[in-house]
Amino acid sequence: MRLRVFGESMLPALWPGDVVEIESCSLEDVHAGEIVLAQRDDRLVMHRLLAHCGQNNFLLRGDSLACPDPPFPSEALLGRLVRRADEGRSLTTSSLHPGFGAKWSRAVGMVLCHWALARRVALKVHGRRKASARRFGIAENTAAPASAGIAERGAV
Repeated sequence: MRLRVFGESMLPALWPGDVVEIESCSLEDVHAGEIVLAQRDDRLVMHRLLAHCGQNNFLLRGDSLACPDPPFPSEALLGRLVRRADEGRSLTTSSLHPGFGAKWSRAVGMVLCHWALARRVALKVHGRRKASARRFGIAENTAAPASAGIAERGAV
């Protein structure tokens, strides 16, 4: 499934407008630090897995959010982020998977969480880079809207 990110809660790992691919998986298949897609009521949430809580629950948190989400039941897990699908960008994908890149993304995310000016500047620069890429003909993949944060379900 391909989804288009529109939220800011996973900055700097995922930016508004990114297209990502999600692969179905079970809770036993994912590890702390991976970015996963879960559903709560009729909303989708794409955040980083913090921990398994007991046998049937898990905790998520966006990289640029101060607090974790309330626990999700295991059946709320829809899949894990496999890769960023909009290859027109040359950004590293190390922040999408567990390890040093994920920790670095979380650290930068906390700066963006607590310093509104830094967030606004980063979003402005990102928007200009995307506009510049479109002007020079770098194609963007089309996908259904989704979110790092809150999303709408869709598949292309």
